Amino acid sequence: MRIATRLTLIFVALTFLVASTVGWFAVAMSSRSQYATLESAINSVVDSGLRNPNTALSNALYVVQRRPYDLTLDVVSPSGAITQVNSGTVRLRVHPTRADIRNSLTHVQTESNLPGFQIRSLNVGGGDYLVVAASTLAITKRNQHLALLVASAAIVIALIGLVLARLVMRRDLHSMERLIDYAGDVASGDEAGPVPPSSGSRDLQELRGALAVMVDALQERIALETKSTKAMQQFIDDASHELRTPLTVVKGYNELLASGQVTPEQRIRAVTRVQREVERMEELVRDLLLLAQIREAPHHAELPVDLSQLLRNRVGEFATDQPDRPLTSEIEPRLTIRARPDFVERLVSNALNNVVRHTPLDAPVRVTLRTNGQQATLLIEDGGAGLASYGVRPQRFQRFDESRSRDTGGSGLGMSIMADVAESLGGTMTTEPSVFGGLALRFVLPLAVSVAH
Repeated sequence: MRIATRLTLIFVALTFLVASTVGWFAVAMSSRSQYATLESAINSVVDSGLRNPNTALSNALYVVQRRPYDLTLDVVSPSGAITQVNSGTVRLRVHPTRADIRNSLTHVQTESNLPGFQIRSLNVGGGDYLVVAASTLAITKRNQHLALLVASAAIVIALIGLVLARLVMRRDLHSMERLIDYAGDVASGDEAGPVPPSSGSRDLQELRGALAVMVDALQERIALETKSTKAMQQFIDDASHELRTPLTVVKGYNELLASGQVTPEQRIRAVTRVQREVERMEELVRDLLLLAQIREAPHHAELPVDLSQLLRNRVGEFATDQPDRPLTSEIEPRLTIRARPDFVERLVSNALNNVVRHTPLDAPVRVTLRTNGQQATLLIEDGGAGLASYGVRPQRFQRFDESRSRDTGGSGLGMSIMADVAESLGGTMTTEPSVFGGLALRFVLPLAVSVAH
């Protein structure tokens, strides 16, 4: 059963119960009032005879005749003979017994052998008793009529409540049903589209907002998982391909060496090639482990790193190793970031190693480090051949020059490592043309402290 139907039935049931309770309470109070009025009439007749037993009968008859009391007056003799001195609308069909008379001498009584009547007795002398009886048939019929009216009114009120509930809650219930259906579609994996709008109550709008946030987060997580799965599959394919080539070379030369049918020159060449391929695999494995470390490392850094000093040291070492290369640097002092020092070392080393690997010995290089608000911008420019396209985030195993031989380059992970390091520090890395016509690597990293200008 849907929640809208359940809420409506509960509301109607409560409305009917309240209306019935109020109605039955009113019937009970009315019935009590009518019985009290009837007892008062009987007592007034009896009380008129208590004052003077000799005139009790005449006084009682006088009161009944003077007031519109619908009462029956019977005189019961010691022998049990009944003399009726006044007849009510409904007459006694069964004569009261001596026990009935004794029980009703002090107060109005209802006897089991006189159903539908209330009686009270009065000693009028000479062994005779006056029995004053009043029929309760009119009260019973009136109460039955009232009960029927109450039941009918309760049903009508419940129906009115049903209509009002549907009118008042219709918009909310309709919106709730749509949200429930939408949540079911999302849970089943169907393409549910945007969360349906809600124009109902404030609580329902808050529920809709919470559902929208949850669905957006879920869809983002699913998209991220899908993207990660595809990236992982591509990474596994690329890694297996990159490792397969050196392993094939090593295996081939190993079989050649094992055959013993090689000249000394061939043996030297084979050993040299095997050693180079083993070194390539070692470099590839180290880079893969570093990438795994970067991805698993927390985004918040652990230690303050003086980026200016670190960069100044690496640029000095680069100038020493490349004495014939034109090199200029503009490094703003005392720029500190929070990072793992080894990650920053690897970022700078990869950037400078790429210059060495992919540019001529006389190609110019410029290194610039400046502040931009709360960020540090590191720009490394060279005068090499540049890239076919710029601005796209480097992917793993994506090489600078697709036409080059594997013998002259690395694993293709250098650019990806630099991008991952920058992102793990909360920054970015982009590629763009340099002023020398080659490649410019731009790193934007958040500073650890504010820099005073």
